[in-house]
Amino acid sequence: MQNIPGRAPDVTAPQDGPDIPDVSVVVAVYNTMPYLTSCLTSLVGQSIGTERIEIVAVDDGSTDGSGAELDRFARLHPGVLTVVHQANSGGPAAPSNRALDLARGRYVIFVGADDHLGPEALERMVAAADRLGSDIVLGRMVGVNGRWVSQAVYGESRDEITLYESALPWALSNTKLFRRELIEEHGLRFAEDLPVLSDQPFTLEACFRAGRITVLADYDYYFAVRRDDETNATVSFRALDRLTGTRRLFELTRRMAEPGRGREWIHQRHFTWEVARLISPEFLDLGADEQRRVCDGVGALHRDYASPYALKKLSDRQRLLLRLADKGHLDALKGVLTCAAGNGPPVVVDEGRAYAGYPCFRDPELGLPDAWFDITKDTRTRFAEQEFTPAETRLTETGLEIVARSSLADLADFGAGTVRAETALERAGEQVVKSYDAEVAADGEGSVVRFTLPLSELFPHKDAPWERWSVRLVASALGESPEVPVAPLPTEARVPRPRRHRMRPYGVGVATPGASELRITVRQLPVRELLRARA
Repeated sequence: MQNIPGRAPDVTAPQDGPDIPDVSVVVAVYNTMPYLTSCLTSLVGQSIGTERIEIVAVDDGSTDGSGAELDRFARLHPGVLTVVHQANSGGPAAPSNRALDLARGRYVIFVGADDHLGPEALERMVAAADRLGSDIVLGRMVGVNGRWVSQAVYGESRDEITLYESALPWALSNTKLFRRELIEEHGLRFAEDLPVLSDQPFTLEACFRAGRITVLADYDYYFAVRRDDETNATVSFRALDRLTGTRRLFELTRRMAEPGRGREWIHQRHFTWEVARLISPEFLDLGADEQRRVCDGVGALHRDYASPYALKKLSDRQRLLLRLADKGHLDALKGVLTCAAGNGPPVVVDEGRAYAGYPCFRDPELGLPDAWFDITKDTRTRFAEQEFTPAETRLTETGLEIVARSSLADLADFGAGTVRAETALERAGEQVVKSYDAEVAADGEGSVVRFTLPLSELFPHKDAPWERWSVRLVASALGESPEVPVAPLPTEARVPRPRRHRMRPYGVGVATPGASELRITVRQLPVRELLRARA
């Protein structure tokens, strides 16, 4: 190994030679032990062979032995590793740029120091790039140890993909194979003033400028590892740094993409993945000054870049939070997040519309439009898709008790009369219709629905009893009417003892003629049957 001319003596590299490697593997390292060992092992064990690759690893002031591990691998694999030791820069951008300055390969791939590659990754990716003339190749990335990685872009292998109307904007990490000529021709480097998200503007601009981008989904190429201590830079929050990086992404997109649906598609990604995270529950853990600055910054992004299409993938709550930030209503924003972190807002149903009843809803001092809180579409779907258990019925001497369960825990919020029993008292030539509202109470993950229908309705004072009482259970709100089934009775249930009305004995029974119906019948008992009942 020798010192590279023009560099500080903390740089060790393989002997210069005439051969240009196929791939330069860039590894920015900061305190990644013991994951670094697995990373380096996967690199020197690539099926492409070490004679076709170079590894350029920059130790950014590690204090956990990562630097020593790099030096150990350099000794074990002479001619393969270039190792740079430098003072900590505060983020991965500076060490990545330092490595790019040293890279000599036809292609460059960036590998996180806590991640690793599949054994055939580089061989497969280089072969595809050479065969197709690709400037960028994405190999399928999978998560390890609970690390979530979107698989949307890896649904199938594609010889060519663009940023527009594909999942590519949702895969902007730099963990791809880049043609180095593309990088150098356009002077692409990582923004060293971004402690987080510095790879995304780099990757996004490269994708804008690439002639062809290829996706390989036939193999697990890249393994993204979540550390046990969850200290990965990309995992931590760092709100103000993320805000700065997010604005940089929007600015780059506006500069590189023509106005229209394509630009807004990429903006949709930025709002969904980056801006939404800034107004997540973690916002409540920030200090007061940081909350104000993030609120103002998010509000400015909404003013500058929002459109209905760009916000399409956001939830109703996220769109509300953006509007509150836009108007500078910090306290209202925090109130929404606090409410959402608890039991959530009650549903307010008014004139056929549903609203999220957050604390700032219809606050006279704020005067916010009802439309900001409108959740009719999702609420209608939830209401329609709820499930009722078949109602159990019990006939007592005083009434009919009906009990069912709904899968909606907030069913009571929909208001009185949402679940009801619609009844009809009938006898020859007469009918009286009456509705009874259910008592609804939350119970665990659902709600209990209870009716009590008094038998006294069947026996009007100073009049003959009704012959039938038809009961149908109904649930309706927002134009939807899910079925409320009734558990079938194997035989007609009867009141245990005859009921006397105007000195005459009557028997009362209940049956289930339909899926959501009950029928209560009344008949006068003959004397012999009455005597038998007494026996």
